[in-house]
Amino acid sequence: MSEKPNINMPVILFDGVCNLCNGFVNFVIKIDKKAKIKFLPLQSPKAKSLLNKFPGNEILIYDLSTVILIENGNLYFKSDAVLRCASYLLFPWKAFKFFRFVPVRFRNVIYNFIAKNRYAWFGKKAHCMVPSPEIQKRFID
Repeated sequence: MSEKPNINMPVILFDGVCNLCNGFVNFVIKIDKKAKIKFLPLQSPKAKSLLNKFPGNEILIYDLSTVILIENGNLYFKSDAVLRCASYLLFPWKAFKFFRFVPVRFRNVIYNFIAKNRYAWFGKKAHCMVPSPEIQKRFID
């Protein structure tokens, strides 16, 4: 069995062309004042390389419908990823982490419905966002 990647900070992998996903990333950047969370668009070669290090999860390289959180060498998907991110935010947003006690099946029905309709409701960009120089340090090179 291969060794899990050693990543020292939580990393959110997201659909870089999705306006909703970019809005989520911008929100986390604004609220995460201590800059604990890093970011990486799923479309990037670095994201593909990183996901290849998690055996059995290679299919995620092609699935842009889910946000992924890498935390302490583990992968979290969909609503689990979003709610775990809340742990790094300030109050009142930190309180959203308690929604993890809602059954994951129920949470992911809602998550999947939003993910399926995100382009229709929020639109998408022609290509991944280009962060400003001050925000670029929050992204993995």
